[in-house]
This record gives sequence, structure tokens and C-alpha cells, in this order.
Amino acid sequence: MSDITLTLDGQMLTVPQGTTILQAAQQLHAQGLAPEIPTVCYHPHFTPPSLCRVCVVEVEKSRVLVQACSRVAENGMVVKTDSPRVQLARKVLLEMLHSAVDLSDAPELQSFTQKYNADPNRYGTGIERREFPLFDDNPFYLRDYSKCILCWRCTQACGEDVQWTFAIHRAERGFETRISTFEAVPIPESTCVYCGNCVQACPTGALQAKRAAWLEQGLDLKQLVRVSNLERREKG
Repeated sequence: MSDITLTLDGQMLTVPQGTTILQAAQQLHAQGLAPEIPTVCYHPHFTPPSLCRVCVVEVEKSRVLVQACSRVAENGMVVKTDSPRVQLARKVLLEMLHSAVDLSDAPELQSFTQKYNADPNRYGTGIERREFPLFDDNPFYLRDYSKCILCWRCTQACGEDVQWTFAIHRAERGFETRISTFEAVPIPESTCVYCGNCVQACPTGALQAKRAAWLEQGLDLKQLVRVSNLERREKG
């Protein structure tokens, strides 16, 4: 496989063919020669879903901004990863996310919000938000889809990229799109094996270990064990 050469933020870089723009930029960032490209839906161990568009960059002669996580670098390509156009796109995207879901437990997105001077209240309070009931149906983790940005990382962890369990998946369409189990059954009735990969993959706190949730509230973990055991007996 031959190498290709591209120009990224004014720096010429030679990388193996098949390298994505994000991977090329990460090489320069590690050397202090380029800013870091922010990512949310992207995870180095998963197939790039190209959903959140936080990683968009400007490619010379391209009419639209492109996703760095999935766009393969080409020979002679000229890329700007932090141009005014890119910064504006990221700012608007972050403001739209804030308008739709609760990002209070999303530290990365909170950091990006500050970095790009995004206004969490840009679109006011009179718009419809994605709100769902809290699902507390198993002893190990909570599901709060009011914090879900639909990055699909949990479904990738549960599916073909890691676990091959397929306990959770994408459901509904449009504004009602959400993460769910098959036929919306409770987690204990699904194919979940409680591996915890989906919880680890979630960047927003939509999936949270019940132990961590209890600690945050200052509750006694011994009580959590008692409650979990009682739930098992009632369902058993």
C-alpha cells in the first residue's frame, strides 16, 4: 500500500493510504503541530458512524464540510481543521444539542461548549426537548435517554463492534428516535449480559452505572445491594 501526502493546517504530512483525516490530524496534534479535532460519536475501537459532525473540517474545493473521522485522506488534499467556518459549524451544532437534550453529565461536550463559545440557551426555552422517563429496571445501570445525543456508541459496543449481544438498538424515527431494547422489553428480559460496555461507551451519562449514581447521591451502597436483592426475589 503506497503512501499519500496531504497538507493539513499548513503542514505537509505523508501517511499510509487509507488513513482518515482524523488519524492524520492526530499525528500532527501529538507533535504539537495542529489543534485537536473534537469528536463525540467517534470511538477508536468502533466503526466511525459519522453522526455527530463535531469533527467536521474544511477541505479545499469541497462544497461542504466533511467528517474527519470517516473521510479518507487523499493525495494532494488541503485541509483546514480549525478555520472560522469550521468553528462556526461546531458552535451551532453544540447549541442545537443543548437545545434538545440534557448535557449536564457530558463533560466533553461541556468542554467543547466553552471552547467554541457556544451559548447553551441560544434557542431559548420554548422549544420541544427530547425527554423520556428514567429506566431503572435492572440492578446494574440506569437508562436516561433525556441525556442521549444518539451517537450510537452504546449500540456499537453492544453489537458487532464489541459484544455481539444486540440487547439495545435504534428505535423509532425522526424526533422520536431513541435507544431501546427489542420490543421495548425491560433489560432483564432482553439479551443483555451486563458486560458494561455500553455504559463505558456512553459520553453523556444517558447510561450510568447504578453504583456510580448512588455514590453521587451520597447513598449507602449496602442499601443498593439490599434493594437489588429484593428486586431479584420479587421477579424470581
